[in-house]
Amino acid sequence: MPSLSLVPSRPELIEHLIRSRIAGEVATPRENNLAHYRELANGNRHYWLGLELGDRWVDEQDVLAVMTERCGVNEDPEHRQGQDTIDPELTVDALERAADTLRKAADARSRVLLATGHPGGLLDVHARTGFALAAAGCDIVKVPIGLTADEGVVAQMAGVAMYERGATLWHTHSPHPMATILDALAADGQAPPDLVVADHGWAGCAAQYGIDTIGYADCNDPALFLAEAEGTLSVCVPLDDHVTNPRYYEPMTAYLLHAAGLLP
Repeated sequence: MPSLSLVPSRPELIEHLIRSRIAGEVATPRENNLAHYRELANGNRHYWLGLELGDRWVDEQDVLAVMTERCGVNEDPEHRQGQDTIDPELTVDALERAADTLRKAADARSRVLLATGHPGGLLDVHARTGFALAAAGCDIVKVPIGLTADEGVVAQMAGVAMYERGATLWHTHSPHPMATILDALAADGQAPPDLVVADHGWAGCAAQYGIDTIGYADCNDPALFLAEAEGTLSVCVPLDDHVTNPRYYEPMTAYLLHAAGLLP
């Protein structure tokens, strides 16, 4: 995997995040965000992303308050539809926290598992992160062959675990593929990962298992932000997780890996 040679400064990255709509005025509409916050508060486990939230987040206004603080969505509860936002400053702050975690993993030559429920958007982000960690001496976990979950297959390509069904990589929020991997590793007598870098239910499940986890999350996926607020998830990076071209994430990935000391 070639290195990313053009590393933006923080102001340049913020400008790019806004221009590409990874942050700033994002495509996810306000009504969709609020609907997901309500479903989570009402106990719909699909929106818990593998986390056990108990009865701690039963008021959607409490969820909105955390999303305002950690993601940068509009704080006004009366703003019910139309445009919503992700604060690019918060995105870069979280990338820098994630870089600290990656640097520590590299220094310790940790055992790392990478996974994505958004292969159409974030696969290359995870793959480049995994290649950089491997070059630094980390052990990238190999997913056991033959695992199945949710009537599909747990696949791994470019070092990244994904969900495959019908010869197609699927977008999934389900925590079951990650649980299947972690249970299979334990059954095989292998140590769990020291660090997981993932998104959606893959990240939520790993954090719930007690593993140090970096998660990427959109403004309509509040569970990972709540988990970070509670200390279950190590870092939650706010971003639109499927913009119009996955190459738009390349400057962000370069910034992350440079900050972690993982670029040559």
